[in-house]
Amino acid sequence: MEIHLIRHTAVENPENLCYGFAEMPLRKDYPEDFKTVDIEDDYDLIISSPSQRCCLLADYFNFNYQTDERLREMNFGNWEMKKWTDIPEEEINPWYQDFVNVKASGGENLLEMQARVLRFWRELIQKKEAEKILIIAHAGVIRLILHAVLQFPLENMFSIQIDYGKKVIIHGDEGLFSVKKMNV
Repeated sequence: MEIHLIRHTAVENPENLCYGFAEMPLRKDYPEDFKTVDIEDDYDLIISSPSQRCCLLADYFNFNYQTDERLREMNFGNWEMKKWTDIPEEEINPWYQDFVNVKASGGENLLEMQARVLRFWRELIQKKEAEKILIIAHAGVIRLILHAVLQFPLENMFSIQIDYGKKVIIHGDEGLFSVKKMNV
């Protein structure tokens, strides 16, 4: 089994807004960004986050794909679409100190996000009929899948660079998974 995880292309966020679940538009010249994305066309299964920034990429390549809510980025609740600098310090500082357990009001913490991504991952790796799979998602989702494979401390997940429009390739054989390529 070979699983390709690709992050959507760059977003238009000049105000440095906090976003996850919210629809954040891609850069204005996103069709040019799409031309630089290296995606094959021989996938047995393609699943995308339902976020527009992911679906647009799947649509550009004319893929027959399905969406899965569990592939959405972190839900930042009441912080969504606010400038990071406008989030009150008494709310944001505890999150900065412990983003694994602390959450934005009305949102989710990393452990809750991890639980939904892991439910998706466990189902995915049971699919025996699909040898080559493409997942179009977000940096947070990809990092959590890498965490499931590599078992590094969850607190270190932001140490992994996931580039816009680039793939991570994971190989699985008899229940053992390894990362073959990063940001290709």
